[in-house]
Amino acid sequence: MVLIFITLELRFSTTLINLDFLQSYVPSETPSGLKRYRKKEIENLRGDGTGERKTWDRIYDYDVYNDLGDPDSNPDLARPVLGGNKQYPYPRRCRTGRPKSKKDPLSESRSNNVYVPRDEQFSEIKGGTFTTTTAYSLLHVIAPALEGIIENRDQGFPYFTEIDSLFNEGIHIPSVNETLFDVIPNLLKAMADTGNHVLLFETPQFVDRDKFGWLRDVEFSRQTLAGLNPCCIELVKEWPLKSKLDPKVYGPAESAITTELVEQQIKGVFTVEEALKQKKLFMLDYHDILLPYVERVRKQEGTTLYGSRTLFYLTPDNTLTPVAIELVCPPIDGRPQYKEVFTPTWSSTRMWLWKLARAHVLAHDSGIHQLVSHWLRTHCCTEPYIIASKRQLSEMHPIYRLLSPHFRYTMEINALARLRLINADGIIEQSFTPMKYSTELSAIAYDKLWRFDYQALPADLINRGMAEPDPTPEDPDNLKLTITDYPYANDGLLLWRYLREWVTAYVKHYYPKAESIKSDEELQAWWTEIRTVGHGDKKDEPWWPVLNTPEDLIGIVTTMIWVTSGHHAAVNFGQYDYAGYFPNRPTIARTTMPTEFPSEEKKKQFMRRPELELLTCFPSQLQATTVMAVLHILSSHSPDEEYLGDIIEPAWVTDPVIKSAFEKFQGRLKELEAEIDRRNIDENLRNRSGAGVVPYELLKPFSEKGVTAKGVPYSISI
Repeated sequence: MVLIFITLELRFSTTLINLDFLQSYVPSETPSGLKRYRKKEIENLRGDGTGERKTWDRIYDYDVYNDLGDPDSNPDLARPVLGGNKQYPYPRRCRTGRPKSKKDPLSESRSNNVYVPRDEQFSEIKGGTFTTTTAYSLLHVIAPALEGIIENRDQGFPYFTEIDSLFNEGIHIPSVNETLFDVIPNLLKAMADTGNHVLLFETPQFVDRDKFGWLRDVEFSRQTLAGLNPCCIELVKEWPLKSKLDPKVYGPAESAITTELVEQQIKGVFTVEEALKQKKLFMLDYHDILLPYVERVRKQEGTTLYGSRTLFYLTPDNTLTPVAIELVCPPIDGRPQYKEVFTPTWSSTRMWLWKLARAHVLAHDSGIHQLVSHWLRTHCCTEPYIIASKRQLSEMHPIYRLLSPHFRYTMEINALARLRLINADGIIEQSFTPMKYSTELSAIAYDKLWRFDYQALPADLINRGMAEPDPTPEDPDNLKLTITDYPYANDGLLLWRYLREWVTAYVKHYYPKAESIKSDEELQAWWTEIRTVGHGDKKDEPWWPVLNTPEDLIGIVTTMIWVTSGHHAAVNFGQYDYAGYFPNRPTIARTTMPTEFPSEEKKKQFMRRPELELLTCFPSQLQATTVMAVLHILSSHSPDEEYLGDIIEPAWVTDPVIKSAFEKFQGRLKELEAEIDRRNIDENLRNRSGAGVVPYELLKPFSEKGVTAKGVPYSISI
């Protein structure tokens, strides 16, 4: 216990005690006088798995996600348990021990506070900044205020000028908590003459640079490589495209994107066979993961869904151009499977249909981004690493001290997400396409798509066909990118390399031989618990890395650090700049395509005013403004943000070897900053440079406070 308080105190004043207390020890080298305390401290943190946790506790234990629903208040708010069952496997969360629901004994009852171990709670500085308390206040004050002002929650925007007014006139809010005004001054503006407030949105960088960029196909394509969700684009490896779902349930498996159509769209430059061989065709494939949800999602009011495929062609200048969008609806209510392909065209009717189809795909991409690339792959999957580290690694353990800054505040931000964002009828369910099936969909993605080894950036790129190994004597881990101008991968691989260099120096200092890895009982228990308990629903998968050598440990730890720093930064801090102007990235598509079993009236309405069809498909005013406000908060850096490599941890100062390795890492990050700046002014790199193009800075290590679309913090702290 004493060592814990010493460590925490040192984060704020290293002059208070002797730094010798921060010496790191592997278990076998622990001074005899500390061994008993080391073991006892870990035992205390584990608890006994019983009782309801209190705010002052420091207990770390596991539970399934059975606290997202609220059946006691409303049967419609019941949600399935995620984790611990074959239907919905899921990572584990921290156990709170709250009483069981009265109406669903498998679920936990909800309360306005969620237990977070005391060591994981926000500091006074962090807790007082707008990026933490504001998210909670926003949902309790702004969201209800918007509901009161916008009487019809399904009302859309009648004109695009109404969308523009959000950035130059704002929304008048009659009354608001003054504390909220203090913590989010960038969003709330005071009206001196009336005393009222205005929710006035900052103009996102994307629309500030090019107001009409969202209309262009080249920008739509560019953002798959350099936008908010650059983790899903993949190389087309098989042709023809075909679903793996049961055709007896979902209809014919063959895609309607034919060879003839593709060759016509790429103007005969290549045959499809040649394009595949030369790696020219790429795809966003949300067909099989979304199609099983189409019927259930469509039974909800105010939304619709398709399975979708979007095909792109790689041009000679290393940019993508869209070839086709396929939207599919399985047989429903006696109707046959609906399957239609839309292509870019100059025909007025087909052009508007293309824009509508693109809006549907963007809504699909927004949902997959938020639920899979963001929530699942970073926040959700990291929590078991944190719990296992506390339960199995002493705070004197060198790997605990290496990982500790990368786990800071994550459990509390996850608890806030379960409280108000991903819960039943929370912001995600109200405003994103899957609605009540949102977190359930993330469980399906975890089941079918998530592998620990693929969370390493190089492995992820290779798996998606976006890179292949290209070893050199100087760099045996070198990759050759399939698309050489791929900003997320270009910058990410440099950051990955520097992270791995730092981790390698650190690990090999404490573990010079394989025997020292195998004999470290804390380390082995830690990795075993992550695999068999924290991610227990996947404990029997053959792809889990073994932990026998220093190289094994380097790979495991670098992957964890990349996910909590680089990957999270890439999918989080651009949210407002790219999605704040929601026509660029609508979170929901509310209406079906006009060509899907259309009525005569629907045809006439579309032909008379196609713009209205698009505006009606977009999120409602309430959905759009609420999400915009939330994204502004989630994209913001707090004034006390701790950036990767910015400040050395006190425990690293005491060892000259580690201190020197960290200083080298700091120098590498400055090199990365300079290289990103250089790349962003290179006119040959058209996916990150050009008139009106937002430069790619999401993996630039450091940032100012606020919404900047750059900066890589140590941890998932927002």
